[in-house]
Parts: sequence; structure tokens; C-alpha cells
Amino acid sequence: MMEQKTEPVFPKGEKITNNNFTGTVWLKNLIEADSINQNSVACVTFEPGARSNWHLHPSGQILLAISGIGYYQEKGSPKIILHKGDVVKCPPNIQHWHGAGPDQEFVQVAITSRQGGPTEWLQPVTDEEYNQSAK
Repeated sequence: MMEQKTEPVFPKGEKITNNNFTGTVWLKNLIEADSINQNSVACVTFEPGARSNWHLHPSGQILLAISGIGYYQEKGSPKIILHKGDVVKCPPNIQHWHGAGPDQEFVQVAITSRQGGPTEWLQPVTDEEYNQSAK
């Protein structure tokens, strides 16, 4: 029996070219925050091994795992492995990072409140931090 390739839920979007990520990451903005609804919604595709820098959100964030295997870690806590269907609630002002596992891409939908201000980007996640064993 041949394996069927499933179509992505959302288009891959544009390759991110800033310094807030390690590896290749794609972004498709789905909803921009505005004065009526201050939440932005984006689909983010991380190629294997790609990840965000450490960062925080003044009003928090929700991540929905759409496909692949991903990682999520809050500063001072163990790394968590994410699978399709997992949901993560990132608390306000808590340093964290997220990205793909080493062997396959990871796709997430990120719902980010902009009410308290923009994302604060911090230092890159080191290879040592990325390769720590998971919970």
C-alpha cells in the first residue's frame, strides 16, 4: 500500500530571514492583530532542527501542533515533545522557545496576544539546550 502525502492545512508562506531563528523557518500570517482583536494568528513551519530563539510574549501565546514532531521549553523546565494535536499555553512573560525535532519538520499555529506589546526576542537556543533530553 502506497503512503499518501497529505496536503498542508495552511500554505507554507515566506521564509523567515531575521535573526530570531536557527535553521530554516517559514511563516504564513493568517490574521494580523488590530485595534478590535489584538491577537495575531500565524502558521509556522520549522524544517528539521530549526527553532526559535528564547523569547517571551507580554500577554502570552497558544501553540497548536498541526503536524510533525516539535519541541517546546520554558526557561528552567524540561523540554516537552509536541505531536500533532498537542496544545501549549505559553504564560505571559515566561522565556521559552519552540521548534522542530531533529528528524522531521514541525508545523504549528501560533495565536499571540499583542495587547501587552510585541514579542521580546532574546538569545539563540544553544545546541546543548536543543539536544537536552525531553520530558
